[in-house]
Amino acid sequence: MIRKDFQPFNEKPVQKVMEEVEETPSHTTIKQQAEEDRPREKLMAKGVEALTNAELLAILIGGGTTKKTAVELMQEVLADCGQSLRNLNLMTLQDLMRYNGIGEAKALTIIAAAEIGKRRMMEDCRDIPQFRTGADVLKFMTPHLQTLTHEKSWVLLLNNNARLLHFAQLSTGGLTETMVDVRMLLKKALLHDATSFILVHNHPSGNLRPSQYDKELTQRVEHAAQAVNLRMIDHVIVTEGEYYSFAENGKI
Repeated sequence: MIRKDFQPFNEKPVQKVMEEVEETPSHTTIKQQAEEDRPREKLMAKGVEALTNAELLAILIGGGTTKKTAVELMQEVLADCGQSLRNLNLMTLQDLMRYNGIGEAKALTIIAAAEIGKRRMMEDCRDIPQFRTGADVLKFMTPHLQTLTHEKSWVLLLNNNARLLHFAQLSTGGLTETMVDVRMLLKKALLHDATSFILVHNHPSGNLRPSQYDKELTQRVEHAAQAVNLRMIDHVIVTEGEYYSFAENGKI
């Protein structure tokens, strides 16, 4: 006969089990969050400006996992990016899909959103009325620099009023140098009926100091342009948020 007060060693009284369940922290889903804390509801109630970057991205991907909300998932991704949207733009499809909860569809959504932001910046840059200073060049070039880890060179082809006629990439190089074909630059300028131009290249390292090659290239291009009655207005080295202008430093 089994005693009425007997309980198996691996079982606990129902009341005790319920008390432990109540004391055990459980994961909070977006649906369980206060309505004002949910990204979509927060956007509708307070406006888009009130949302953090993680909350905006959470709306894009739609949902998280059984262990993390979409907001928590995107907080993890942004933490790995140093809270920088620029670094998020550098992440590839494979990089994003390494996170538990981000499949191909969500990764593609994030990449597409980053590209839309980049193109929006490019539209603003096209409204620059004239290229008069290195700051004008930097503003125009900023969207093109966001995902670059190596040197590139470009040319801004201008008319008599320093307005943009054509923008073209000239070369792609390595981490510290990119070669420029002077003949190709002049050919593009003549083809688009430009009367002047600005040579541009980036320094991924963030060091704005011109190299010896940069100085020699500037002289070669300026002399070649004079031979075909073109004016080299400037040679600008750009990094994220900063620039070096040969013209503004009296080198042209």
